[in-house]
Amino acid sequence: MMHLTLYWGKNVTLLVDSWKTDSWLSYLLTLLACFLFSSFYQYMEDRRLRFRSLSSSSSSAVPFLPKYQHSAKFATAVLFGVNSAIGYLLMLALMSFNGGVFLAVVSGLAVGYLFFRLIDDEEPWVVIDNACACA
Repeated sequence: MMHLTLYWGKNVTLLVDSWKTDSWLSYLLTLLACFLFSSFYQYMEDRRLRFRSLSSSSSSAVPFLPKYQHSAKFATAVLFGVNSAIGYLLMLALMSFNGGVFLAVVSGLAVGYLFFRLIDDEEPWVVIDNACACA
């Protein structure tokens, strides 16, 4: 049966019919997987943003790297696709309407942000396209 309101319980069907929890151990392992997967989402988002900033700044800073600019753009697009897929899978997991899954995903996103993305706020990631001070 599909729930359309938030419920609490150990019986969850997550993403596919074969991923069903029927015991507290399988439910806790599912919550751990949701937590780790959402933390991994924040890690991948950090990697994608860092790679994008490095690939865009290296093309103007080093003159012999423009031949790799297309492959850097392709790699950035692949990272964006992987990160989008992870985000949509997390959203579909939340659509199970289980309160434990909701808390596991949100806390995993928060912990992942704390460990991987909070550094971005402390370090200035300014990319200067024009080195001229008068521009």
